Amino acid sequence: MGTYREVLQRHISAFALALQFLTILPVKKSSMGSDSELGLSFQYYPIVGMLVGCILLTTIYLGGSLFPANLTAVLVVATWVLLTGALHIDGLADCADAWVGGFGSRARSLELMKDPRCGPVAVAAVVIVLLIKVVALGEIILNGKFILLPWILLLARMSALALFLTTPYVRTGGIGETINRTFSRKAAISLCVSLLLLLLLVTPFSGTLLLIVLSSTLWMLRKIMLSRLGGCTGDTLGASVELLETAGLLVLAASWAEV
Repeated sequence: MGTYREVLQRHISAFALALQFLTILPVKKSSMGSDSELGLSFQYYPIVGMLVGCILLTTIYLGGSLFPANLTAVLVVATWVLLTGALHIDGLADCADAWVGGFGSRARSLELMKDPRCGPVAVAAVVIVLLIKVVALGEIILNGKFILLPWILLLARMSALALFLTTPYVRTGGIGETINRTFSRKAAISLCVSLLLLLLLVTPFSGTLLLIVLSSTLWMLRKIMLSRLGGCTGDTLGASVELLETAGLLVLAASWAEV
């Protein structure tokens, strides 16, 4: 019984660590945990995405009863950004600056990603992505297709697991390197397969569409990362999450998509 409780406590602590890192939800965690705990927390990233998506669903239901679809979409995206602490938007902005200002140089691109300053290209990229999210989400709300929103957030965060499973991590030091070194590949694969099967069971048609579009998008992003950097970094993971979320919303907003 003691061993069972210890394992359960480790997983609860790892989930709390994932919540603390990926959201601004008040989690009582005094430290970033040990290396093994960081690795274990990584497999909970998709679950945190589902939780954030459920909170956004609640916002849609509440906002939809008071405001028109477009205004509700703005409020939901604003909640989305605030709830995640703009973590992935920061990665998108850093990558936009690095890809344009890096001039094809791996070293220069990695250097620019660490620069806290935000250039005009980064601002433009963030504005464009947020605009697409708002407009697409407005259409999704108008047509009542928002029930799959939590799955989009889950799949987008699952991309981080997929990248770490298939792509070298090129940044030395920091949380990303620790996670890449300590997370369980076997557990990550089992989790991804289980969640994907569940998605296809819940919604075969839309689930298949989402998988095709998001996996294709991730494949292209991975190819770009390998070409410029030889692998991935924390910033490219964040950018991938943002872009996959956007792609998922576009799938649901399409007139031929069903739920």
